[in-house]
Amino acid sequence: MLRGLMMDRPLLVSSVIDYAAEVYPDVQIVSQTVEGGLHRYGYAQARDRIGKLANALVALGIKPGDRVATLAWNGYRHFELYYAIAGIGAVCHTINPRLFPEQITYIANHAEDTALFFDLTFLPLVEKLKPTLKSIKTYVLMTDREHMPADGQLNGLLCYEGLLAEMDAAFTWPEFDENAACALCYTSGTTGEPKGVLYSNRSMMLHTFFLIATRPDLFAHNRTILPVVPLFHANAWSLPYITPLTGCTLILPGARLDGPTLYDLMENEGAEAGWGVPTVWLGLLDEFKKRGRKPRKLAQILSGGSAVPQAMIDTFTRDYDIEVTHGWGMTEMSPVGTLTLFRPEERAKPPLERAALSARQGRRMFGVDLKVIDEKGNRAPADGKTSGELFVRGSTIVSGYFKNAEASAKQIDSEGWFGTGDVAKITPDRWLLIVDRTKDLVKSGGEWISSIDVENAAMACKGVANCAVIGVPHPKWDERPLLVAVKAPGAEPTKTEILDVLASKIAKWQMPDDVVFVDALPMTATGKISKKDLRAKFADYKLPT
Repeated sequence: MLRGLMMDRPLLVSSVIDYAAEVYPDVQIVSQTVEGGLHRYGYAQARDRIGKLANALVALGIKPGDRVATLAWNGYRHFELYYAIAGIGAVCHTINPRLFPEQITYIANHAEDTALFFDLTFLPLVEKLKPTLKSIKTYVLMTDREHMPADGQLNGLLCYEGLLAEMDAAFTWPEFDENAACALCYTSGTTGEPKGVLYSNRSMMLHTFFLIATRPDLFAHNRTILPVVPLFHANAWSLPYITPLTGCTLILPGARLDGPTLYDLMENEGAEAGWGVPTVWLGLLDEFKKRGRKPRKLAQILSGGSAVPQAMIDTFTRDYDIEVTHGWGMTEMSPVGTLTLFRPEERAKPPLERAALSARQGRRMFGVDLKVIDEKGNRAPADGKTSGELFVRGSTIVSGYFKNAEASAKQIDSEGWFGTGDVAKITPDRWLLIVDRTKDLVKSGGEWISSIDVENAAMACKGVANCAVIGVPHPKWDERPLLVAVKAPGAEPTKTEILDVLASKIAKWQMPDDVVFVDALPMTATGKISKKDLRAKFADYKLPT
């Protein structure tokens, strides 16, 4: 092999903030703060504070490879931690605060975190958890001196702004192997204990490049993007890296993610795009209806985390002229794997015809390979009909879980591909169609029923605000589908009305055997419907005969 004669320079996360400070110094990061009010600064000012933070981390004794945990919302200080921690060669471990306390303890101890930075919101939680956290020696409250609490259980609690005030902004980033770890996220643990996904500087940079290259139109210079997806959830889908690299304005919404608050922030700051999970958009759509219009500049949303109902995409498209980009991926994939990606002839279609394509999970992002393995263990053809488990591979996809050889062995096949646990099929023109999670399929007799297909049809029923389909035991058919629905405010859809609509959209054997109305659906810590909890709740449910 003849090697090229090119410089071997490492791909490091720290280079992104330096680039943004130099090329886009005045492009802003706007944050809704936990203390109240908005904070604004440009990328050059952010780099100065990140330099101070890096000096502070070194002064605290944090070394390369150390895991530094965060319990924080989408705010400018959390953004600074992303870069300062990775920049000194340590690992930014973002912990999801919505997890059960026992899960947070497990994750922090498994990761062997040495320090914890946390927002004011989580002071009571951290005080409660401290006795169970074995390796954390340093606790830093992400606030100013004015908002520091009186002495409590956290003796020696440090003040974030106090640390920065004592430090110089000048900091020269060390150079090291680009394969060094820079970030750590744990899966939500829907089956077994949470599993750690350890990202490298190289994988993080490549994922950022691949995403920009696949959909450059999403990241035009000076575009204003509001990520509702949390910074503690799969690196906020790479937005903390993409926005400074492309010169986008970043709006960070803080702790309050309700419809009215998000609407006002989008309206006042001129948000052109929003990123989040479908449950967020359901709440925001209600606010659109109450106010009679969308926020003035909002033109595009990216939705991921779970399948986006066709009815929601149609509403955004038809009623508000907002284009929906559908994304699919996993924490293990950094996390994006596929995106809505129109070919020219598809882009030329009328809006609602394009919207029908947007309900699919998209085409693969550059750098991500896909294969579907059928029930016989063979690679399924891309015919849009043959389904099986979806496997992925690429330079931004996990090769194993952190300190968990047993789980790693279960997920990686003999050829080195990662098994996603999703049942999928691929069309001849290479659209990915997720049929369901393997554990969410309903097995009725010898047929598999996709809960996603039934849910999409039910969401088109007038008066249904949200819904989920689960399988419940049946003496003859093994399982049959049960539709659990939430009524929209002021609406009173009946079981008969919903089943009549479904009868015109899905096959008879796919029809739910019953419809149950609930006030709310249980949610996971990442904003998805928790079918695990629903199955437990309705484990003994008796279907009508």
